[in-house]
Parts: sequence; structure tokens; C-alpha cells
Amino acid sequence: MAIAPVSSTSPSREGCVSRPLTGMPRSLVLLFALASGSSVANVYYAHPLLDVLARDFGIGLAAVGGVVTATQLGCALALLLLVPLGDRVDRRRLMAVQILALTAALGLVALAPSTPWLLAGMLAVGLLGTAMTQGLIAYAASAAAPHEQGRVVGAAQSGVFIGLLLARVFAGGVGDVAGWRGVYFCAALLMLALAGLLWKRLPVLPAPWQAMRYARLLASLPVLLREERALQIRGVLALLMFAVFNIFWSAMVLPLSAPPHGLSHTAIGAFGLVGAMGALAAARAGQWADRGHGQRTSLAALMLLLVAWWPLSQLQVSLWALAAGVVLLDLGGQALHVTNQSLIFRNRPQVHSRLVSLYMLFYAVGSGLGALGATATYARAGWSGVCALGAGVSLLALVFWSATRRFMPPPSVAR
Repeated sequence: MAIAPVSSTSPSREGCVSRPLTGMPRSLVLLFALASGSSVANVYYAHPLLDVLARDFGIGLAAVGGVVTATQLGCALALLLLVPLGDRVDRRRLMAVQILALTAALGLVALAPSTPWLLAGMLAVGLLGTAMTQGLIAYAASAAAPHEQGRVVGAAQSGVFIGLLLARVFAGGVGDVAGWRGVYFCAALLMLALAGLLWKRLPVLPAPWQAMRYARLLASLPVLLREERALQIRGVLALLMFAVFNIFWSAMVLPLSAPPHGLSHTAIGAFGLVGAMGALAAARAGQWADRGHGQRTSLAALMLLLVAWWPLSQLQVSLWALAAGVVLLDLGGQALHVTNQSLIFRNRPQVHSRLVSLYMLFYAVGSGLGALGATATYARAGWSGVCALGAGVSLLALVFWSATRRFMPPPSVAR
């Protein structure tokens, strides 16, 4: 078992997790990225499968977004109840329990005999997949040395973003060959294989000096939200940005699977590969934020989110325009997301799990609202209505950033 070298630090009133003096090995950084991406992918496998799920379970197109919303409800519960545990208990053991439970939840979805069982399984997948993903992000932040925190968190978050995008490719390809149930059986096997690797390679970090009781840990969440101005502002930006994302990804399968395109799930999922190009291009956003360019990066990212909706609106005319829009959307979203997390993780390492829990709670709300809004809008106004909705939310995010940027804490430059 690999153990990262750690240095002792003086305890704070809320406890403290020691950090390594030396740089994190590249292989461990890649493992954090791989594990984070694989965990989050489970929450998004349903997106390119919504049409077949609607058919198999007799769910109307206007209501099938509820399948995605069930996973987002699970996300919200995880962020409130499970992710904060990383500030209290041994992170490595927590990861082991969560990944085994996630494997079981994926099996439940694969075997679901009816809509209630499907929704229950999706809720459990959202709960445990989110707990693992965000727990790994906080784990990476706590295990990284101060001088490399932006790099490590940025790499892990890039893994999350790429996993989110490639989930559509995986689900589309496997779904065409083995059906939607085969997607979730394969995902369960993947998580089981990853469990052994994580147990063997994740570093052991010292427990907090003064572990808080669980009730007090949860009670501290609203206090942190009230105290952390950066969290408040960046959380709202995350809510709007992830609403934009889910407006697009939740509705995209509906026009692409229908005439005149009639694309297979594999072809639809392949647009996730296109989006991964944008995500990789934005991987350095965390380092730019560490150098004091967080606001400039945010402005550029928000502009990209807004501009992306013009080529996306050309879906019925050109799939090349759609691909260009996907790149712009994912480039802007990834850059903003990494910048957000880099800014809220700048200090108070003893509360990283709670900070990421609160930040991603905004994400869960935005994702759920975006999914419901997208499918409901498509049922009433078609793809043009979806694009108008996405552009409107993107513009709202830009206006909010402009109105609140002067209230952000002054930037600090990493040394």
C-alpha cells in the first residue's frame, strides 16, 4: 500500500489533515482522475438512453427527465449526508464502503422490473456515485502539497468532466450491443475492479485531530455557507452552468434519435468524445486561477457558454455545427468549474469535504432543474425552444458574474 509522506501541522479548532511535503506521484494523480471520472460516469449513463427507457417503462417524453432528476436527488442527498463524512472519518475506508455499495446500486438498476424500482436504483446511483466522486476530489485536495493543489484538483476535476462526457459514449455503444441493462451490468463490474485498485493505492491520511460528531458536522454546513463569500458566488455560478449542461445533454438524444437524423445510441454518445476535447483544453484553468486570473478565466468561460448555443441551434441543419457547439460548451463549462473549485479550496483544508459538499449541492440543483426543463421544453417547443432556454440561462450566469465579481475575495497567487 502506497503511503504519501506527510508533515505534521498544528491542529485548528475544527481539526486538521496533514499534507505531504513532496509532490504527488503522477501515477496517483492519474488514479484520482480515473477514479473520479469512473464514479461520476454512473450518474450520466441514462442520458443517451432516455428514449429507450421511456419506451420500455412506458414513460412519456415530457416526464422521462424524471429519471435524470432521480439521480440528481440522490446527488443532493449525498452532498448533504455523505460527502461531509470525509472531514470526520478515514477517507480510504469510506471510499471502500461507498464503491461496494455503488456496485450494488448499479446492479439494482440493471435488474429493475418496474418504474419505481428504476427510480429507486437511479436515486441510489446518484447518492453513491456523487459521494464517491466528490469525496475523491476532497481527498485529492487534502493529499496534495500546497504548491501543487491547483494541478492535482484540476487533474481530478478534468477526470470528472471527461468521465461525465464519455459516459454517453460508453452508454451509447454498450446500449446498442447489449441493451440498456447491459450498460449498468458493465458499470457494476467496472466499479468492482476499481475497488481493489483504490484500496491498494490511495494514500493514508491522518485522521482529524478533533473529529466532530456527525450531527455537529452537518450543523456546520449552513455556517460555512454563510461565512464563505466565494462559496456563495461560485455556487450560484455552478448551479446555472450545470443547468445549461443538462439542458443540452438531456434533450440532445431526442432530436438526434428521431428523423431526419435517426442516429444510433453509439453515434449520439460519440458526441461525448467531441466534448472531451473541450474538457482537456480547459484542464489548466485551475492553474490560471492560482496565478490570480480567476475572474478573467470566468469571463471567458461564461462567454463560451453563451456563444455555444448558436452552433448548437443548427442541429437540424449541420451535425458539424453541433459538434463545434459541443466543444465550446464543454470548454467553457470545464474552465468555469475548475476555476470555481480552485477558488473555494484556497484555504481551510480541514473543511474541504464540507466545502465541496456545499458547492456541489448547487450543482445538483442546477442539474436536476436543467434536465426537467429540457425535456419539458422539447415536448412543447422542440429543439429551438431548448436552445432558447439554454442561451437564456447562460446569459443569466454572465449577468450574475458581472454583478457579483466585485464581492469576491481578492485573488491570491500560489507560490
